[in-house]
Amino acid sequence: MKDQLESWQQEVEVLLPTLDEAKSLDQLRVKYLGKKGLITLAVREIGKLSPAERPVLGKVANDVKTTIERLISSRLTQVQAQQLERNLLSQALDVTLPGRLPARGHKHPLTQVLEDVEEIFHGLGFSVAEGPEAELDYYNFEALNIPRDHPARDMQDTFYISDDVVLRTHTSPVQIRVMERQRPPVRIIVPGKVYRCDADVRHSPMFHQIEGLMVDRDISLGDLKGVLEAFIQQFFGASVKMRFRPSYFPFTEPSAEVDIQCAKCQGRGCQLCGSGWLEILGSGMVNPALYRFVGYDPEEYTGFAFGMGAERLAMLKYGIDDIRLFYENDLRFLQQF
Repeated sequence: MKDQLESWQQEVEVLLPTLDEAKSLDQLRVKYLGKKGLITLAVREIGKLSPAERPVLGKVANDVKTTIERLISSRLTQVQAQQLERNLLSQALDVTLPGRLPARGHKHPLTQVLEDVEEIFHGLGFSVAEGPEAELDYYNFEALNIPRDHPARDMQDTFYISDDVVLRTHTSPVQIRVMERQRPPVRIIVPGKVYRCDADVRHSPMFHQIEGLMVDRDISLGDLKGVLEAFIQQFFGASVKMRFRPSYFPFTEPSAEVDIQCAKCQGRGCQLCGSGWLEILGSGMVNPALYRFVGYDPEEYTGFAFGMGAERLAMLKYGIDDIRLFYENDLRFLQQF
């Protein structure tokens, strides 16, 4: 048995230099040192020998086992080092190359438009007001001169949460909330999300509206025109022309739509605009009927209001023809702004 043990050790010493994979080394270890390995089985047979032979062969078996374990471990270390060196050579890095910077994010185009609008109106003396998106029917309709049987309710396809609670269809309810708690002068804009049951290339179930309100003594239609003209020229450029068209809104009287001249055709008419003009917002003098809801004296105070869509502003400014692009999160689109 002694000769057999020593011959196995010699076999291992001869085989090891030829093995260059960790898997092969593990297979060699199992062959000799595993639970059913050659040396393991030989050690079990030592117990059948005479008492005089057991210590001698036990020591030989233990020395052979220890030597083989050491040889395999040493060879495994060499193989792993060689593999690491090959990997480093095959995946060499040029440390002189410039680093790769991570992609930088930026503000969404709608966020940019909202911030630009707020900055312009801050310069005109307006402050920003906010209100709830889930709004009472009273503030969304009734206090804006739109009672339950008013046909103007058909102009706004509304999401109803209950009979008395809706997802606000415009940011105009904040006008009433502000006037309830603040005496004139009032000069606010109200940017925020609004909701309507409408969806196509120019309409979205959720979009952003910017409401404006000014109430004080002796406010006239001329003040409205001056404020909107200042805003439009700062937002679109000093050369942009604008016009007022008579319109109807329950909460303003008189009311007007505001158009800007198409930048693409300079007012001649094209596929984008059709007539040479593009609608941008609705406006008008605050209907005196609203003042009775907030306790203002219509004989003492007058005011104007206007409302515009942030998506509409962005589409006109950047030449975008589909409102859905703002919400698809396509980086090819967003990275242009």
